[in-house]
Amino acid sequence: MIREARGEGLPRIRDIEVAAGEAFRTINMTAIANDSPPDLADLDVYQREGRSWVATDSGNESVAYILVDDVDRHAHIEQVTVHPMHARQGLGRLLIEEVARWAVAQGLEGMTLTTFEEVPWNAPYYTRLGFVRVPEYQWSQGIRQMVQVESAHGLDAWPRVVMKKVLTTA
Repeated sequence: MIREARGEGLPRIRDIEVAAGEAFRTINMTAIANDSPPDLADLDVYQREGRSWVATDSGNESVAYILVDDVDRHAHIEQVTVHPMHARQGLGRLLIEEVARWAVAQGLEGMTLTTFEEVPWNAPYYTRLGFVRVPEYQWSQGIRQMVQVESAHGLDAWPRVVMKKVLTTA
């Protein structure tokens, strides 16, 4: 089931992020695996503003989540993460589809994200979901600022890409 995140479930989102981060160790991206999960205060803002959703298991336990910002009239996927024990079940895709419905209802123009270009479960995955690469000369000011923040955080130690998906109302 996909539903909006709830305040009492925010610590579980942090657990999902830590567990999923372990996969980065297998591809020599230890710094990413060691990165701290989102702060509870930040997660609380997403939750209160209706910009976070979770996928739950049969016991209503969160097993995946997505966080979204409005960046230059696009639903920008800040983070989408699936617990490794629930990977490869289409939960990330379902969360992204939920965000697409939300974005259309908000009158947004599309969806964007930044991701690792060469990590199999990053850019290649989003390409399969219909996202396309955006060349730097087409970046909006908001995306440009996000990329700068990510670079300052050290994410540019590996090739990164900006991606976009146009939304349809049909």
